[in-house]
Parts: sequence; structure tokens; C-alpha cells
Amino acid sequence: MTEIVLMSDPRVAAVPVEECGERLVDVRADGTLLVDPRKEDEAGTFCFLREGVLDRLVKAQELLPRGLRLLVVEGYRLPSVQQRYFTEYAAELRAAHPHWSAERIRSAASRYVSPPEIAPHSAGAAVDLTLADADGRELDLGTRMNASPEESGGACYTDAGSISGQARVHRGILGAALTGVDLVNYPTEWWHWSFQDRYWALTTGAAAARYGPQDLS
Repeated sequence: MTEIVLMSDPRVAAVPVEECGERLVDVRADGTLLVDPRKEDEAGTFCFLREGVLDRLVKAQELLPRGLRLLVVEGYRLPSVQQRYFTEYAAELRAAHPHWSAERIRSAASRYVSPPEIAPHSAGAAVDLTLADADGRELDLGTRMNASPEESGGACYTDAGSISGQARVHRGILGAALTGVDLVNYPTEWWHWSFQDRYWALTTGAAAARYGPQDLS
């Protein structure tokens, strides 16, 4: 089994960032991609992404079989929100496993929420998305989006063997389109894909990340 490198791994944090200054753009601007409002924030920044990420998503959609579309759920995330998500999930794990060390809590939490200091969502480099049919109805990809490892019994892992054959086919379709435009997946979350962030750089062997944290608050 291929090793899963978690976001908390020191190798991820060690990747340098050479910020390119590329702007963040609103996915909703031209209506090419479907956007789900479930993660909408007051400022509407949830559907912002780096321009290079959006360009690749548009190309990825063209690679999908006829009648299927990408459904974007969340892109950019404020650093303060990322911190809150990580703190809350770590607290849940600590309550459930009071004997775990701080390092084990951090590592386990990073299966589901990235440590704030390296979070690709806060760089506009990551997108949470799924597949939908021509009418915008979500397809079955094995779990609900954002299902934790505990809730899903590990079925949220991209290569989980506990999902249906149909869900596995859908994950394969999504993965083929996104890897086809150079995005990388975080293997504990089938819905999370990124480009030009530290995790992407480590995965692809790039010398540096090009997208660093941005604060749009």
C-alpha cells in the first residue's frame, strides 16, 4: 500500500513557498462550473480560487464524460476559519482519546483538517468538489462530502475499499479528470484537490510551492 503523507508531516512544512502573486478569482464569474452554496460565508470568499486552479478546473470539466459536471463546494478559506476548524476537530479527538499525545492528536487531526500554517485552502490553492449530473444532482461517491474518518469508517479515504462499485467508478472519473490537468488529491479526502501549494509540490517533486497563504478578511 502506498504511504499516505499527511498534511502534518514535516516534509510538507519544509517545502519553500515562492509566492507568484497570482490573483484569486470568483468561480461564479462566468458560470462555467456549478457552485454549491453549503459552505458560503458572509463575504462570499468560499468560491474564490487562484486563477491557475480555476483554469484547470474548466479544462478538467471538458474531460468528463458527457452529462457530468464538476460541482465546487469550497475553495478559499480564511486563515481564522481554518484555525477554528483545526482546533475544534483536534478537541473532538482529544476528548475521544485522552491518552493520545499532542503530536498524535495533531497528526490524526490532519487527516481531515490541515494545520493552519500550511493549509492549501487558505492559499486559494485547494478546492473541495464532487461530480454532478447535467441537472446539478450530486452523484454517489461513497460518502457525503466532508465526512470525517470517524463518521465514515475510513470510507472518506480516496482508495477506500468499503464503498460501492458505482461510487468507486465515480471517484475514478473525478480523479482522472483532475489528475489530467495536474491537480493532486489529498488521499484521506476524496473531494480535496490542489495545485501549486506545498502538498502539491511535495507530491510532484516541484522545488517550491507557488501559492502561499492569503488573508482576504
